[in-house]
Amino acid sequence: MSYIGNQPTYAAFVTDQFSGNGGTTFTMSVAPANTASVLVAVSGVLQDPSTYSVVGTTLTFSQAPPVATANISVRYMGIPASGVTNTAYRTVTEFTATNAQTIFSVPSYTVGFINVYLNGVRLGAADFTASNGTTVVLTAGAPTGALVTTESFYVSSVLNAIPATAGAVNSTYITDGAVVTSKVADAALTQAKLAANVAGNGPAFSAYASANQAISATIYTKVQFNTEEFDTNSNFNNTGSAVGGIPPYAFMPTVAGYYQVNIGIDYSPSSNCSSTFANIFKNGSAFKRGNQILTSNGSNWAGLSALIYMNGTTDYLEGYAWGNTAPTIGGSQTQTFFQASLVRAA
Repeated sequence: MSYIGNQPTYAAFVTDQFSGNGGTTFTMSVAPANTASVLVAVSGVLQDPSTYSVVGTTLTFSQAPPVATANISVRYMGIPASGVTNTAYRTVTEFTATNAQTIFSVPSYTVGFINVYLNGVRLGAADFTASNGTTVVLTAGAPTGALVTTESFYVSSVLNAIPATAGAVNSTYITDGAVVTSKVADAALTQAKLAANVAGNGPAFSAYASANQAISATIYTKVQFNTEEFDTNSNFNNTGSAVGGIPPYAFMPTVAGYYQVNIGIDYSPSSNCSSTFANIFKNGSAFKRGNQILTSNGSNWAGLSALIYMNGTTDYLEGYAWGNTAPTIGGSQTQTFFQASLVRAA
């Protein structure tokens, strides 16, 4: 069959089943729009709306239904939905049968969404045929004067409305990219809600040299910061071989931004250096340099702190030592260290 516009979609009507218990009040699963928005049947007999009332989710009969198991059926025709003006409705048509009449012409209906009643008793699926949208054919002819009632239903978009219940809305109903910054309250996001690669919760590391390292005079030598204190995003390589594209003893962050970088190098007293430097190399070339501090025991310590931009993909940093004689770098957690932390994402 061809359609103008989208092909219709179908869904089953929500139905509650109750057992008569001698009482008049029953709690429904949802609150219908009004009393006329539900069909109530007791022992298969459709009830007139005047015999019951609906307030919220409470169904109250004027007289207690018979005591029996699952003998009360409540079918919802319309459920309120915010912003939806057209709710589901039903069309009821009554006929007075002639002798053995089997065919009844009814208003247009959707196949599968029609009920047929004979003298108030709803017929089962085997008792009639309703397959063409315009007629209903009884399996057995109705007696003369019998009341044949057809009840057809309009299927509205309200059937696909998201219910107003906790947890009903999930990511399935939100278009990618639909949530814009104007919908997020200022200062509403906490650190716990930021991903590992976001400024404020981004890459940070601290490493130190745990063993002495001899270097040649007047030659820039990479310091072997081989022990990590922390490395929040696995962006520092504390080994002597490249790992995951990161050169040995190098920091290669995966978030573009501005990094606070600190380096300290301890030159042991036996080095007898009169000039030492602490150096930060960026992408294999000298980038920042810090001069020595001569201590009272004859050892040197050189340090440096700098704010450096990193592109988050190929940029990397290394720590280098330099001395005017052949010095020995002292392995020290407190004095020979290399650190960096993202302070602002680009």
